Amino acid sequence: MANLFDLTGKSAIVTGSSKGIGKAIAHRLAEQGANVVVSSRKLDACEEVVKEINEAVGRKAAIAVACNIAVKEALQQLVDETNTAFGKVDILVCNAASNPYFGPMGNMNDDQFNKILQNNIVSNHWLIQMVAPQMRARKDGSIILVSSIAGVRGTPVIGAYGISKAADMALARNLAAEFGPDNIRVNTIAPGLIKTDFARALWENPDILKAATSRAPLGRIGEPDEIAGMAVFLAGKAGAFTTGQTFIIDGGQTVV
Repeated sequence: MANLFDLTGKSAIVTGSSKGIGKAIAHRLAEQGANVVVSSRKLDACEEVVKEINEAVGRKAAIAVACNIAVKEALQQLVDETNTAFGKVDILVCNAASNPYFGPMGNMNDDQFNKILQNNIVSNHWLIQMVAPQMRARKDGSIILVSSIAGVRGTPVIGAYGISKAADMALARNLAAEFGPDNIRVNTIAPGLIKTDFARALWENPDILKAATSRAPLGRIGEPDEIAGMAVFLAGKAGAFTTGQTFIIDGGQTVV
């Protein structure tokens, strides 16, 4: 049987991939044979990850392209540079996100709310629309949005973030219906609490950490690599009949 997880010859963009979940996804996609564009706002951080990946896989699998996802022209440049370097975009992982506010939504200002909506929803929409035409022309492609269980549960401290992540789930469902006839799969991964710098305010808070782990069947928080495996599945042949879905990966937190 062919390797269901072989990504040889595929090219991927992973936003927000200089650390955390995005970095783990970029590593694992390259490990399975894909060429990968590592992207975040800081070029030097991206270049460090590129060096790690290329040394780990023993080939020039990754390149770095800095990008501010809030700027439409920067997103187009990201796509253009990927096409120049690798000839195409087969896999798009929209992982970059913002959460500039922690606390009750009633105390949030408009700029904070707008930044969350822009970076976590609108920018994903922009980037998807930039890569979809070439995928549809080839009749093949996988688009993966990294969401959160905050999109399926209420929260008193990251409410706007949760709203944006619920919107990403809806975006994936609708685009799956729209792009499906052209064999483009669009799915969402919804992690629980993962030990990343992005979620540090949550897992370093003893009360939140206890709430996230005390009743969860696995009794712990997750690691970035435990999200990356699902991205590999969705990117390749193993996920070829999977679209419009949200995959919750949270150690069982939401089932109890």
